[in-house]
Amino acid sequence: MRHNKKFNHLSRKKAHRDALLANMTISLIMHKRIFTTLAKAKALRVYAEPLINRAKEDSTPNRRLVFAHLQNKEAVTELFREIAQKIANRPGGYTRILKTGNRLGDNAKTCFIELVDYNENMLKDNGGKKQTRTRRSRRGAKNAAPAAEAPAQAETPAAEAPAAE
Repeated sequence: MRHNKKFNHLSRKKAHRDALLANMTISLIMHKRIFTTLAKAKALRVYAEPLINRAKEDSTPNRRLVFAHLQNKEAVTELFREIAQKIANRPGGYTRILKTGNRLGDNAKTCFIELVDYNENMLKDNGGKKQTRTRRSRRGAKNAAPAAEAPAQAETPAAEAPAAE
């Protein structure tokens, strides 16, 4: 029976899985975006977001707890200095997974996982005010289009005839 076994084991033993997720979290913190398979990205999100949430409060116990998981001083420093400032107001959802298709070799679903506050392209789109559109009926467009095309067709042969002579 599978009672209380909800997370993805990724076909690895516990030590291997923990090392994999820790290394991927370090890469995510240092590079802000990593390409991986969809299953690993979903497992990484569950592993990394509580650690990123700890960085909101810069205290010695929080640093020690994050370091116990990551074992990388540079990543912990980057997390508590740079990333913590950007996510200070965000209540959760620090990562975004965007699917990129299937891998050629084994047809695995691939994606990239990124820190939400570090994608400048997405921030520009959300920062601008959404343009409002006016609704127009299709009936008016159909009646106007043939009327506009008719004079243009009538003028075209007349304009071509003198040019040919």
